[in-house]
Amino acid sequence: MMKRFLMVLALLIPATVLAAGYSGPLDKANIDQSDKASLQRGAQIYMNYCLGCHSMEYQRYQRTFEDLGIPVDLGEEFLQFTGDGPGSHKFSAIDRDSAPEWFGLAPPDLTMVARVRGADWLYTFFRSFYVDDSRPFGVNNEVFDNVGMPWVLEEMQGVPSKTYERRMVDGEMREVYVGIKSDGTGRLSEEEFDQAMLDLTNFLVYTGEPMILERQRLGMFVIGFLLVLLVLSILLKKEYWRDVK
Repeated sequence: MMKRFLMVLALLIPATVLAAGYSGPLDKANIDQSDKASLQRGAQIYMNYCLGCHSMEYQRYQRTFEDLGIPVDLGEEFLQFTGDGPGSHKFSAIDRDSAPEWFGLAPPDLTMVARVRGADWLYTFFRSFYVDDSRPFGVNNEVFDNVGMPWVLEEMQGVPSKTYERRMVDGEMREVYVGIKSDGTGRLSEEEFDQAMLDLTNFLVYTGEPMILERQRLGMFVIGFLLVLLVLSILLKKEYWRDVK
C-alpha cells in the first residue's frame, strides 16, 4: 500500500509544481458528471488522441465501460487498441525509455490529473495552445509555458494563434493580447471544439474520482440522517430535563 502511495505521489508532485506556475484567469468548466453522453465523448477523445503517450494506470478499461454505460464489446472494439482484455489497465503505447529523449520528460500518468490541477485549469489548458516556432514541436501554451508536447488536437481545432487588437492604453494605442483563435482549418467549429474540450475535461474529472456521484448521493443520506438525529436528540433532551425539573 505504501509503495503504491509513493508511486502516485511521485507522479503528482511534478504536475503540482508546474501547475503552480500559472496565476492568470481560468475559464469555468461547467461539467456534469451525470451526463454520460459527454463522458463517452470525452473517453473517445482521450483514447484516440491522448492514450498514445499518457497512461491511466490506475483504472481498468472495464471499469470505464461499465461506469459510462458502454457495452464491453463496443468498448473493446472502438476504445481499446491494445488487444488485451477489458480487465487490463490503460497503459500508453509510448516507449518509456525513449520518451525522455523525445519530450525531455516522460509523459505523466493522467489518471488523477484533475484532482491535482482542477477542472477549470484543464479546460483552459486544452484551449490555450498556440503556434510558437521557437518551441521544438512548434507550439506553446498560455497556461503551461514551454509545454513539452505537440498539439495533438490540431486537426480538430485548426492552427491556433495568439490574436491582438490595437487599443487605447494609458493614452497610447498599443497592441493588446485578446486571446487565441483558430485559423478555421480544423474539422470542428469553435463552439464544437470548446464542447469537445469540455467533454474531455469531464472524462478526466470522472477518472480522478469515479465514485464522485455515489459519494455525493451517500453524503445527502448522511446529512439527512444527522438532521433527523439532531431533532430526535433535542426532543430527547427536552423530555429528559422535564423529568429532572
